[in-house]
Amino acid sequence: MAAAGLTLLAGCATQEPINATLPSLYWPMTTQSAQVDTATARDMISAYRARNGAGPLRLDPELQKLAETEAAAMAAADRPSRAQTVKNAVERLGFQSAEANLSAGYHTLAEAFSGWRDSPAHNAAMLAPGVQRMGIATAYAPGSKYKVYWALLLAR
Repeated sequence: MAAAGLTLLAGCATQEPINATLPSLYWPMTTQSAQVDTATARDMISAYRARNGAGPLRLDPELQKLAETEAAAMAAADRPSRAQTVKNAVERLGFQSAEANLSAGYHTLAEAFSGWRDSPAHNAAMLAPGVQRMGIATAYAPGSKYKVYWALLLAR
């Protein structure tokens, strides 16, 4: 009996991590080391934009860095930032038509996308005409009621 129990435990210890078995849009962002799959996010949002008559997006290193900074700042403050403040910061970097989806509480990319799509203001940002570039990031705040903060930045 004891040998059977050890065999079962050994099998559990060699299982692949959950992220290896899930598509990246379902990866939980509820750890310090979790990182959103930016290429999957870009492809999913671009496909959604295409279905709604808008152009595709490409990842932009500057917007990515700003999204990472903003997500971390929201997690540290334990509250979402004001979108207008972040959009102004994006435009000060030389981008035009800046949009920002700043949110908290979604634990996966799929949840965040669904929430943004179902919110008129966030949906309008994702479908904004003329935007071509994006950055997306999350930050985990274990002591927060929200746990995960999201920053999606879009601009031309």
